[in-house]
Amino acid sequence: MGNASCILVGCIDQASIGVVEKWGRFEKLAEPGLNFFNPCAGQYLAGVLSTRINSLEVKIETKTKDNVFVQIISSIQYRVVKQNADDAFYELQNPREQIQSYVFDVVRAQVPRITLDQLFEQKDEVAKTVLQELEKVMGEYGYNIEHILMVDIIPDPSVRRAMNEINAAQRLQLASVYKGEADKILLVKKAEAEAEAKYLGGVGVARQRQAITDGLREKILNFSHKVEGASAKEVMDLIMITQYFDTIKDLGNSSKNTTVFIPHGPGHVRDISDQIRNGLMEGKAGSSGAHHD
Repeated sequence: MGNASCILVGCIDQASIGVVEKWGRFEKLAEPGLNFFNPCAGQYLAGVLSTRINSLEVKIETKTKDNVFVQIISSIQYRVVKQNADDAFYELQNPREQIQSYVFDVVRAQVPRITLDQLFEQKDEVAKTVLQELEKVMGEYGYNIEHILMVDIIPDPSVRRAMNEINAAQRLQLASVYKGEADKILLVKKAEAEAEAKYLGGVGVARQRQAITDGLREKILNFSHKVEGASAKEVMDLIMITQYFDTIKDLGNSSKNTTVFIPHGPGHVRDISDQIRNGLMEGKAGSSGAHHD
């Protein structure tokens, strides 16, 4: 009964581990739940460690290979290894300071070997190196490093301003290139459209002249057959003079307030007839050339 009265009961929370000592020496680890201790035999609960994941944020200031001072913010997640909780309890008084010191050492050994651009590109590699080194060291003290994340890389303010200016200049240059290409395409398309319009206009004029020539030819042939002794040239002259007078009549009947000065006389009529005939012959020649093309 006397021994039973010395028994103490202790309850250890879930995700925790207890360290039991006997006469001041480590005896065993106590699992979560209800545990019994015998103080009369020198047994007692020396302490309880959490096995949950802890997070530690570390800020490190260092210099890159191209002499740029940067501040690196990293997040380290670690936890006590349940089977080695006694090492964690006895070996390290302040594990957070120890982890922070090792992170400082590894980062300051790695970052000065690379440039600022490489640091941004290889930050995951740097974090992996830190993780490997920490696992070696902290594993001996009963801690496991779960994950390391490089949260942010902050260059010196003057360097950040310079980087932003370079980035802005590059974007403006790229925008200018795109705008120049767009303007070039518009000019090319405009030139192609104008060329096509001129070509189609020329084809239309040639067809118009061909139609006029065919119509006059048909009239001349019909008139020559109906009037004996009339040559094609005489009929052509007659048609041209008739159209000339019809044109003067249309101008006179026009409702617009327009004054047109036209030379008139037998010599002028003959000249106009010759000019019209020559123009029709040229139009016929041009139409024939277009058909050959």
